Amino acid sequence: MNHKTLLKIINDKAAKIGVIGLGYVGLPLAVTFANKGFLVTGFDVDPKKIDQLTKGRSYIKHIENNIIKQHISSKALTVSYDFSSLGEMSAIIICVPTPLNDIREPDLSYLDSTSRTIASRLRIGQLVVLESTTYPGCCEEVVKPILEESGLTSSKDFYLAYSPEREDPGNPKFVTASIPKVIGADGQKALEVAKLLYDQIVVETVPVSSMDVAEAVKLTENIFRSVNIALMNELKVIYEKMGIDVWEVIEAAETKPFGYMPFYPGPGLGGHCIPIDPFYLSWRAKQVGEKTRFIELAGEINTAMPQKVIETLSSALKKRFNKNLFKANILLLGLAYKKNVDDTRESPALVLIEQLENRGAMVDYFDPYVQIIPKTRNHSQLAGRKSIDWSPKTFTKYDAALICTDHDGLNYADLVNYSRLVVDTRNAIGRIPLYSEKVEKA
Repeated sequence: MNHKTLLKIINDKAAKIGVIGLGYVGLPLAVTFANKGFLVTGFDVDPKKIDQLTKGRSYIKHIENNIIKQHISSKALTVSYDFSSLGEMSAIIICVPTPLNDIREPDLSYLDSTSRTIASRLRIGQLVVLESTTYPGCCEEVVKPILEESGLTSSKDFYLAYSPEREDPGNPKFVTASIPKVIGADGQKALEVAKLLYDQIVVETVPVSSMDVAEAVKLTENIFRSVNIALMNELKVIYEKMGIDVWEVIEAAETKPFGYMPFYPGPGLGGHCIPIDPFYLSWRAKQVGEKTRFIELAGEINTAMPQKVIETLSSALKKRFNKNLFKANILLLGLAYKKNVDDTRESPALVLIEQLENRGAMVDYFDPYVQIIPKTRNHSQLAGRKSIDWSPKTFTKYDAALICTDHDGLNYADLVNYSRLVVDTRNAIGRIPLYSEKVEKA
């Protein structure tokens, strides 16, 4: 298949789309392509995901079962853990995890194995796009050489591009189709093909001069958030010592119509992007002989926040009840890394549970979106624990309730009224017309 033929079948929506990795990025992307009239095959190594999707069940909260059922029954969406049909795809989009290893360096094992799987089936005229977060140079230095082990040459025999994902789970204002897509590619033909493909499904495409630039865009977006959240976390600690409520400060500062945008403190960072992406750039910067002092300082501040929360909780228990954390009964509210989602990746709540129990506390949790703690890379010992039921009478048995994630729709007034002490890391109590001496902000 030549360049012009590929452009034509994309424009006619006759191109077959393969999406590798059906998680929080890949599944919404696959559904979006299906919504726009493409035939999509979703690939994943997890047979449980394939089984659920085949039965018309979604495991991601903001994707409804009926959408999955509709696309599966019409065969607009096919799912499989058998990668043998990759050669039939016109475009292959990679949405696999790119975590950090134990020493905070990029773990590209999933990307490496996926690239090799594609290379073994790569054919002339295919488009390959990486959406997973990487460092500048990864596509050029890692993905491209592996794909070229097939004997085919990028920008001549096949087309390679990078378009970073911008999913924001739990945000009803933005879905995949309404978020502009940045695109960098290996050569002009690859950029033309990739841009046309995404033009079919998103509101706007933003072409840039190279894959390196597109990779840097993704890191910049999330480092920007990480650094500003760290600033607010540091200000929270400072203002607290001065007797100033940082949440009131932020609310007042937000009224300035220029030169300011609000960021909010919390118990730590969670999700796949913000706690991880800065370390990708730090690692890459060292390779080119540069330091990332500002970024690393932000990481240190954010990583230290769970311990700051525990210090506040410990101090409040001692001051109010002359009680230590040892053998204290603690109820943690909210396990997900952000409100109104079921995603626990890198959630500071998991760190808080472990640190509290290491100090001898007994911890239960409540989360309407996370009924059972899933197995994670760093907190496998917590897997299988279940959320308690929301019950005001149950709150009375705990020495303190710790609000870690401020899900909407909860009756925080009941929580305060029936709890002995509430430590609030998200200003959830401050957003309701209620004041109580039982509440401590952290």
